[in-house]
Amino acid sequence: MNSPKAKKDPYIKAKERVRNIKIFYYHLVGYLILVALLLFNIYILDENNPHANFFTWFNSIIIVAWTIFIILHGRYALKGKTIFKKDWEDKKIKEFLENEAEEETTIWE
Repeated sequence: MNSPKAKKDPYIKAKERVRNIKIFYYHLVGYLILVALLLFNIYILDENNPHANFFTWFNSIIIVAWTIFIILHGRYALKGKTIFKKDWEDKKIKEFLENEAEEETTIWE
């Protein structure tokens, strides 16, 4: 017997996964902005400032810690996704062959 809850379960899982990926992309944008600001802060620190070493160290620790966290978050949110799968290669080869066949048939000599 199929219950309505069993039918919605894959949909709910897919919706949750999309939500996790969306949150990861927001996190990644925030990370990139903050790292740029922290690197700029390190760049403009005056060497004569008595606290320059502390702020350089502190900003570096934040960058390293957040980089580790963003990598872990990305692995969790994008688990099972790889950029260049074998399937991707086959699709691209097929696409290039189709484009080449179209060019051969549409060229007027």
